[in-house]
Amino acid sequence: MVLGLKLKNIFYILLGSAIFAFGLVHFNMQNQLAEGGFTGITLLLYFIAGIDPSYSNLALNIPIFIIGWKLLGRKAFFYTLIGTISLSIYLWIFQRYQMHIPLKEDLFLAALFAGVFIGIGLGIIFRYGGTTGGVDIIARLAHKYIGWSMGKTMFMFDAVVIAASLLTYLDYKQAMYTLVAVFIGARVIDFMQEGAYAARGAMVISEKHEEIADKILEQMDRGVTVLRGHGSFTKQDREVLYCVVGKNEIVRLKNIITSIDPHAFVSVTVVHDVLGEGFTLDAEKNPIID
Repeated sequence: MVLGLKLKNIFYILLGSAIFAFGLVHFNMQNQLAEGGFTGITLLLYFIAGIDPSYSNLALNIPIFIIGWKLLGRKAFFYTLIGTISLSIYLWIFQRYQMHIPLKEDLFLAALFAGVFIGIGLGIIFRYGGTTGGVDIIARLAHKYIGWSMGKTMFMFDAVVIAASLLTYLDYKQAMYTLVAVFIGARVIDFMQEGAYAARGAMVISEKHEEIADKILEQMDRGVTVLRGHGSFTKQDREVLYCVVGKNEIVRLKNIITSIDPHAFVSVTVVHDVLGEGFTLDAEKNPIID
C-alpha cells in the first residue's frame, strides 16, 4: 500500500476513533465529566468558551504533528494524522446526531462507561500503530524510549489537566468521577496493549531437567532454553530451564513438571510482551498477525 500503510491498521484506527469519540460525547460531555490530555483541554475550552472540540482538537495538534513527524517516523505520523482527523470528524458527527443517555443521576456509571469506551477506543488505536495526537504521541514516545506504559504516562498528564478543570468548571464530585473514568481508561488501554500477548515465563530447576524439557516440547510444542546457573548455597553448577507459554497453558506446564519431578523448583513470572516463534511467528517464521 502507499507509504507502507496497511488497510487493516487504518480500519482499526478509524474504528477506535469512533469508539473514543462516542464515549467522549455521550458520557463525558453529556455528564460534564472532564478528561485528561489534549482531549481534556478541548473539553475545557468547550465548557468555558463553547468552542467545538472537533475544531480545537485539530488546532491544538498542529505543533504535535511536527514532533510526531520528526520523532515517530513517516508511517507512524500518517497513522497519527488519520487518527486525529477521524477523531475530529466523529466528534463533529456525534455532537450533531447524538443519543440521549440519561446518566446524570448516576455519575459513577457514567464514569465507568466513559473510561471503558475511551480506553477501548484508544487501546485499539495504539494497538494498530496510531494515536489521536496530543498526549497520545507523548505517551507513545515514553513507551518507546523510556519503557513506561502508555496508560501510566497518560494518567500523569491527565492529572494536570483535570486539576486545571477543577479550578475552572468542575465541582469536587465531577472531579472525583472524572478521576475514576481516567483511571479505568488507563487500565483498559494497558490491557488492550498487553492483554493479547500476555504470557507466563517459567524458570525450572530440577535434576530431571532433560526429561522435563523433552516432555514440554513433545506435549506442548513449546521450546525450552537451557541456562547455566550456579547455586550460592550448594556451590554447584545447575541447569536452569526457561520456557514461555500462553497464560492459559501455565497449569498444563506445571502439571508436566510436577509429574516428572514433584520437588522441582519452579518460578513463574508475568510476561507482558512476546515476540517470536509460537507467539508472533509460526514455525515457518511467518508473521501470525500483522
